[in-house]
This record gives sequence, structure tokens and C-alpha cells, in this order.
Amino acid sequence: MALSAMAVKQAKPKEKTYILKDDHGLYLEVSPSGGRWWRLRYWLQGKENRISLGTYPVVGLAEAREKCLEAKRLIAVGQDPSQSRKQEKIAKQVEESSTFRSVARDWLSRQKSSWSPGHAETVIQRLENNIFPHLGDVPVRSITAPRMLEVLRYIESRGALEVARRVRGICSQVFRYAIACGLSEQDPAAPLVGALKPPPKKHYASITDPKEVGRLLRAIDKYQGSQIVYCAFKLSPLLFVRPGELRQAEWKEFDLEAAEWRIPKEKMKMRNPHIVPLSRQALKIIESLRTLTGHGQYLFPAMTTSKRPMSDNTINMALRRIGYSKEEMTAHGFRSMASTLLNEHGWNPDAIERQLAHSERNNVRAAYNYAEYLPERRKMMQAWADYIEKLKEEAAGTA
Repeated sequence: MALSAMAVKQAKPKEKTYILKDDHGLYLEVSPSGGRWWRLRYWLQGKENRISLGTYPVVGLAEAREKCLEAKRLIAVGQDPSQSRKQEKIAKQVEESSTFRSVARDWLSRQKSSWSPGHAETVIQRLENNIFPHLGDVPVRSITAPRMLEVLRYIESRGALEVARRVRGICSQVFRYAIACGLSEQDPAAPLVGALKPPPKKHYASITDPKEVGRLLRAIDKYQGSQIVYCAFKLSPLLFVRPGELRQAEWKEFDLEAAEWRIPKEKMKMRNPHIVPLSRQALKIIESLRTLTGHGQYLFPAMTTSKRPMSDNTINMALRRIGYSKEEMTAHGFRSMASTLLNEHGWNPDAIERQLAHSERNNVRAAYNYAEYLPERRKMMQAWADYIEKLKEEAAGTA
């Protein structure tokens, strides 16, 4: 005879455990302490089994019957509801442990060895500051495109359009890693490329008037500060690499006999190796550094430790120190300076672009053609060093 809700409610504890039977093997077990458990008795492959369906009154009679029917459906197709429950529990534990934060940290640990220290630090900070507070504890499998867009638009609302764009790319890599590991089926960041506001074009303040360039170079010569910073400052207009590439320069990358600096792809913005021919003027400055930092890893180590390169804002601070505001000149502006004047002097635009290590549309081609126009680039870099040296001399004559 089937149980009634009233019979279940009025079930009182006795001296010994007893049961109240319902239909289909479902019953309520009442203990002497007053505890009441729903249990299902079933047979599978000729063996008797039992499974708990919850406790009363948390699980009422109607819900217990629904759980009983669900278990019976599994039994009908030869599945053990007890084993299915264990598998669901394991799957839930895996999902709970596979949060975006845990997957991202695993991905980071596998990628860091191929990144420069500065790039790794930037990626970690962008995740910790922008994503982990919102999605860090959410299972990576359950993050949807609308939820991802909500977080990215919150970043945009702070005016950080470029950060939002870059964070989307980082998250997309994390999701693709999760897919490869079987922790997710989709990359919700991928479709959001066109849903973000395009960041404004970034223009770095730069001096391109030849007379003003000469005055700037004279001011650099008069810089009163660390000799290491002074050398980096002097090399900035000669090499016109990105500030991050200069500050992370390592002695092992230089072949002074061949007059070359070979920057590995891990340090380059476009992730392709790059060759910087060294002019006589550049070689002289680098040689002067040997007694200062030649025993260590970096040409320009930090003030506090030789295990890290100098700060990414060092050259900008040096410019401020000699009287140039951020609206007049920036560390990155040495690149615009060289690009503008070299083009005006009629050098091959392709050779200039290659020396600037600008983006190559064909990534495969870029990976193999980093030495393209190298003989011409050697001549160009020496001519450039001679030219700006002349501008400095002319500025001295008009001072």
C-alpha cells in the first residue's frame, strides 16, 4: 500500500529502526534518534542494491517518488543509479575545481617559459585585476559569451578600451586551452571581437624636426644620472627598438664582432626574431658598459637587483629629467623619429619597416624573413648614426 504524506509526517521513532514502504521499492527508514531517510531497494543483474534518495523533511514524499522514477529509468536501461550518482559527483567536483582561475593559472604555468618576464607579468596582472574578481570562481564550462561581454564592457566603462581588447584575447587563449583539456566545449570570448569598442589610435609624442633632434641629442649628452641609464638613453635614438626590447637586452644576445644584436622572438611584440645591426657609435656605448654590467645577465639591470632589467619607465623619466614633457617626447618616440627622417632621406621603406620590426601580414613569412634587407639595413643604421651625430654637432654650433 502506497504511503500518504500524513503517514510520513506522523512517523515517530521507535526503540529499533523500522521502515514504511511505498511503491516501486521506495521506503522511508525511521531511526530511534528520529532521523528519516528515503531509500530505494532495487535489483540489477540479479543482485539486490540500495540507494539513498535524501532525508525527510528536506525531501518530501512527492520529490522522493520523482527521484525513485529517475533511478528506475536508469535501471531499465541497465545503468546502476548508485554508480551514476558517483560519476555525477566526480564530474561536479571536476567542474567546481575547473574554475576559470584554476584553468588560467595552469595555462599560465605552461606558457611562461616561452615568454619574457615582462610579458608574463603583464598577462598575470591583467587577469588578476580584470577577470578573476568577476569570473575567477566560475566553472570555465559555464561561462557564456554574454557573461564574458558583460565583464569586458565593465572594463570599457573605465575607459580602458585597449585593456578590454587585450584581455579578451588572453581569455580566448585560456578557453581554447580548456577545450583542449576537455574542460569546456566553447570559447565564449571568440565571438566578441566585433562587440568591443575599437581603441583610439595611439600616437607617441616624438621630435622629428632635424634641428630639434640635434638639441635633444645634446641634452641627452648632458644627462646627470646613473651611467647605466645614460648608456640606455644614448642607445635609444641609435637603435630605435621598442623601449621594452631595449631594457630587456641581455649580453648573450650580442655578437660585437659581427656588430649584431639578435633579439629572440619571445621578447618581440610580433613574436618573430629580430636583428639589429650595430653602428660604430652604438658599439662604442655598448663596450663602455662591459665593466659595469658585463658580468651579469642584462645590459641595463634594475637599480636594486641584477636579476631584473631596469624599469619600463626609466627612459621616459630620463627625458623628463632633461626637460622634455610627455607631450614633447617619449621613449617610444625615438622610433617615430627614425622612421620619419629615414623615409625623408629616401631609404627603402621596406628596409625601414623591417628594421622597425613592424607587423608582417604573413606570419609564416615574417618568421623566416627577419634577416630580410639585412645588408641594406646595416648601411642604413650606420648612416643613421652618422646623420644624428651630425645633427648634434650642428646644434652645438648654434647654441
